[in-house]
Amino acid sequence: MIFSKTLKSLAGSSALALTALGVATPAFAVDELTVGYFLEWPMPFLAAKADGKYAEALGMPVNWVSFDTGTAMSAAMASGDVQLSVSQGVPPFVIATSSGQALQMLDVAVSYAENDNCVVAAELEIDKDSADELAGKKVAVPLGTGAHYGFLKQMEHFGVDLASLEIIDMAPTDGAAALAQGSVDFACGWGGALSRMKEHGNILLTGTEKEDIGILVFDVTSGPSDFVVENEEIVSKFLAVTAEYNAAWMADQPADMLTKVAVEAGMDEDAAAASMATFNFPSVEDQLSEKWLGGAAQAYMKGVADVFVEAESIPSALESYDDTVSTGPLAAIK
Repeated sequence: MIFSKTLKSLAGSSALALTALGVATPAFAVDELTVGYFLEWPMPFLAAKADGKYAEALGMPVNWVSFDTGTAMSAAMASGDVQLSVSQGVPPFVIATSSGQALQMLDVAVSYAENDNCVVAAELEIDKDSADELAGKKVAVPLGTGAHYGFLKQMEHFGVDLASLEIIDMAPTDGAAALAQGSVDFACGWGGALSRMKEHGNILLTGTEKEDIGILVFDVTSGPSDFVVENEEIVSKFLAVTAEYNAAWMADQPADMLTKVAVEAGMDEDAAAASMATFNFPSVEDQLSEKWLGGAAQAYMKGVADVFVEAESIPSALESYDDTVSTGPLAAIK
């Protein structure tokens, strides 16, 4: 198995950003907030961003910084450059916390089993019934992300030996371009990049089929533990704005909201609508239930970590991920 960059190096970078494992991140003096997010990832919170609702609710400036991957979000939070990250994937969160970074999972930002997948080049004519033919192929995978976890689980499901693959670490946008150019045989990603990948190939498993083999796909809002503990009211107000706009979208999908989301995501409206049609934004009540932050998310993180350990992508997993979830700020907005 050939990696252009291993998850071990990503975990090491996270540890270096902390200076030493187990050392808490510095306290934050809060007179403005910096939030990480993804472009080409259309979500209702972007309409709130456009409306200035976060700054209004918090009574302070809110700066927004876009990232390509959740691992980059972890590094930015470790350095103190970013206080909250919206829609960080669970695998990057697990990698960071497994490496000793003190982060807290604050809500379920979005569930999207249909919007994170691997696409095989059309000319190979490989589908789920002939997936064993992927052996020996070259694949673009954004390491340490939800797409990477899904890739590992799909290859395990199909019995494809990882050692037979040339695995190249690529952000989804780069993976989509490489697939279009014929530089890789298949690629994994999400959002607008996944849509472009599908123009040149086919998926192996649908979202429902992935869920049936244990591949849950959801993102979270996360933040450094010290920041969350010291600023629980700020975090709660931030999550409340997100929840308000999520509820408005789930109720009737307002056209004006879609327009704002598309602009903020850097997408045209049709592409944004197509992506959002595959998204689910659980209510606050649902997020606090056993299905999500009430227990299932913690168990799922442990499963993700164990898969990465078995794949030698990270050196070890935590005994439990219960302490990486903070439901207080979310519960306070009910």
